[in-house]
Amino acid sequence: MTRVFLIVLDSCGVGEMPDAADFGDEGSFTLRSAAASPFFSMPNAEKLGLFHIDGVRGVVCGSGLGDAATDSFDGVVCRLAEISKGKDTTTGHWEIAGLPLAEPFPTFPEGFPKELLDALSAEIGRGILCNKPYSGTEVIRDYGKEHLATGDLIVYTSADSVLQIAAHDSLIPTEQLYEYCEIARRLCVGQYGVGRIIARPFTGEWPYTRTALRHDFSLEPTGETLLDVMSLAGFEVRSVGKIVDIFAGRGITSFQRTTCNEEGIDVTLAEMQEDFSGLCFTNLVDFDMKYGHRNDVDGYAKALSYFDTKLPELLAGLREDDLLMITADHGCDPATASTDHSREYIPLVAYGPKIKGGVNVGTRIGFSDIGKTVAERFAISNTLAGEPIEELL
Repeated sequence: MTRVFLIVLDSCGVGEMPDAADFGDEGSFTLRSAAASPFFSMPNAEKLGLFHIDGVRGVVCGSGLGDAATDSFDGVVCRLAEISKGKDTTTGHWEIAGLPLAEPFPTFPEGFPKELLDALSAEIGRGILCNKPYSGTEVIRDYGKEHLATGDLIVYTSADSVLQIAAHDSLIPTEQLYEYCEIARRLCVGQYGVGRIIARPFTGEWPYTRTALRHDFSLEPTGETLLDVMSLAGFEVRSVGKIVDIFAGRGITSFQRTTCNEEGIDVTLAEMQEDFSGLCFTNLVDFDMKYGHRNDVDGYAKALSYFDTKLPELLAGLREDDLLMITADHGCDPATASTDHSREYIPLVAYGPKIKGGVNVGTRIGFSDIGKTVAERFAISNTLAGEPIEELL
């Protein structure tokens, strides 16, 4: 019985890609920025080899900045460059799953076209506020009072391909907000086909607080993914966190949504106690949502350090034929002026009881090598993009 546990540390990039300047992200290095905090400590990840990855060794180590503390490590590591021309969650996850995008999702740096918002407003029976790129915490501070006074929805975007709708839960119940987002998802196709529609409920008194009931409504994948080929081959694909939303539910055999990193890790540990053959795919979103986008270096560092304290339990949960893969989907450097995602390499740290460790397989082109490796590990015939990492088969 073979199992793969694939955990995405959402936004934990490991340094700018060569084309980072084209995205306004020159100098971004999410892991390095977090490591500069006095709250950063990842000795268990260090033992697996995180700080031996190309571009990381000599720059970041488990207790802060400097050289990696040890010459030996137990895992197989590399960094991966993104082929798709994007830096958003959907693009990153789809490429990890073997589906790079030939064309990037559309973005709307000047706000959404009037005809789209008019159509949305007509269907939901409410007006629209904001309609520009905005920080999620600042937009409810700046537009929340007007929203409550008028009943109009707060619609905004970011540098990514997203349309976000924020509403106070005392005025618009969260389930109704989800229904509005489903309408927006139906309208946002073709030239308006953003990668995600995101529901952003908030609560309380001004300056208001976002709730944990965010929900993403993604486009359905435009081609075959790892999740499709695995489920079609009869293997289980278990989703933890927002994976089910990122893939619009396709190819997933069971799912559990989570509200925070701690819950996501606990659910993954519980899955390790289950008998199944297949993939458990976990997204830990707090790194990105709570700390990267809010430029909270210390919060990011604390979250990484907490994950590190749970690594021994994750490793102890592995069975003889299991494989643990830890990666990211893009960057979101909390120390730069930007509050948006950053165009960065992603790490891969892999470990299994039968895997020969202490190997750095360098810099690989395409996040899809991860998905291709998983498919090949299960001996599934597939046409996914990427090349398998032989050391993990």
